Amino acid sequence: MIILGLTGSIGMGKSTTARLFAEEGVPVHDADAAVHALYEGEAVPLVEQAFPGTTRDGKVDRALLAKAVVGNADAMKRLEAIVHPLVAKTREKFLADARAMGAKVTVLDVPLLFETGGENLVDAVVVVSAAPDIQRERVMERPGMTAEKFEALLAKQIPDAQKRSRADYIVDSGQGVEPARAQVREILKKVATMTPKR
Repeated sequence: MIILGLTGSIGMGKSTTARLFAEEGVPVHDADAAVHALYEGEAVPLVEQAFPGTTRDGKVDRALLAKAVVGNADAMKRLEAIVHPLVAKTREKFLADARAMGAKVTVLDVPLLFETGGENLVDAVVVVSAAPDIQRERVMERPGMTAEKFEALLAKQIPDAQKRSRADYIVDSGQGVEPARAQVREILKKVATMTPKR
């Protein structure tokens, strides 16, 4: 089974590209969705224990948690030490289930793939990219987004040019959905002949 790592900076169209892979019948594991689910389940008591007062009604309150960890490197490390192993567990179960179903290709959708060393877990990396002006326009349309927030988010991510240089495949989402779909199909054709690394 070939494992593709899907990544891309904020506003590059990664979620849309993940959907295009899913529409081609490829199982997709969404790391962000896994965290959301954990914040309503398994992670709740652990987060409350590490950061008292950050949960409400049996769920992690993301706004309260953000106040507790944003800008605090030690707190962020503590949170990651809770969340990363739990996400890894959901990923392993996803891969085991996909193998059992006989999937030929799976996608791990990981926003910070390079930043967290995730490229070592996959057979090939797909980077979703678009021109900087398209990226900015998309991100600025998000509710509550400001130029400062956008710059802060970008600062946490490896620059797009660097991601592109480390990619095995690039999906240019700047031309719209149908061209991106064609690129996804082309990638799936190419990886069909690949030998898994593991």
